[in-house]
Amino acid sequence: MPKAIAKNVLLTGLPGCGKTTVVRRLVKLLDSRRLAGFYTDEVREHGHRVGFTAVALGGPTATLAHVDFHGPHRVGRYCVDVESFEAIVEAELNRQPGDIDAFVVDEIGKMECMSKVFVKAITRILDAPAPVLATIAAKGGGLIVAVQPLAYAKESSRTVRLRLYLPPAGK
Repeated sequence: MPKAIAKNVLLTGLPGCGKTTVVRRLVKLLDSRRLAGFYTDEVREHGHRVGFTAVALGGPTATLAHVDFHGPHRVGRYCVDVESFEAIVEAELNRQPGDIDAFVVDEIGKMECMSKVFVKAITRILDAPAPVLATIAAKGGGLIVAVQPLAYAKESSRTVRLRLYLPPAGK
């Protein structure tokens, strides 16, 4: 009997283990496919990380969190701009499954989970017909804990091994 093929590929591991690198390289390899979603990128000033942006695969970006922002939604030293992030979520994760080949989400983390719109969208797309490629924070509660058992690669060493199977960036 053939093995069942997983519809969703979820990667988890400690910060810096390569989850975002895997996602970005796979997005590049799948550039002929109809992908919807986002990845996160660091905002750096003078060599120091001061925030994060959410980069939509459809084009727009939004500052997800920054040390200079003020507001009630905080993770460590960062204030999360939930409203700007939700614009990306609504544009990318509310696409109809027939209009796309796969969803990409980097990441299901503490900052992102401050958005009820995001949590609802993730819950919906994980059960939708289209495949999901997502990264999950190593630590957190709520949705993070709920989806971690679904992860394909749970250890940083397995994630790094997965990176070895991908062609070098730019190819």
